[in-house]
Amino acid sequence: MSTRLEQAIHQLKATGVRMTPQRHAILSYLLHTMSHPTADEIYKALSPRFPSMSVATVYNNLKVFIEAGLVREMTYGDHSSRFDADLSDHYHALCEQCGKLVDFAYKPLDDLEHAAHEMTGFRVKSHRVEVYGICSDCLAAHPST
Repeated sequence: MSTRLEQAIHQLKATGVRMTPQRHAILSYLLHTMSHPTADEIYKALSPRFPSMSVATVYNNLKVFIEAGLVREMTYGDHSSRFDADLSDHYHALCEQCGKLVDFAYKPLDDLEHAAHEMTGFRVKSHRVEVYGICSDCLAAHPST
């Protein structure tokens, strides 16, 4: 079992959350994927192993993970929410054609919260930066885009 998964399980247990096999599988899936899955994608990936699991089970567990500070929910207008277990400071590039979401780091933005505090007086809790465009796969498939 990975250290991140062990730490997350310990954190959940410390707050009184019981670790069910489905909860463990959902958490493990989130911690080991880079794809920023939707709840439906998580359900489809895990339902062969857990035929009695429902999409509602996935949503309920995602809510538990969000409240525990283990996962962040990202909403993008009319698109389904996506979930990210990488809580490090990073940013996202979103393909406007296929919906692919890719992480990237950009050091000049690391001081963004401090700069915002200095300029506005806000006590900044977090920030979110996305860039939008067309991914290389979609460009290769449709070069005129």
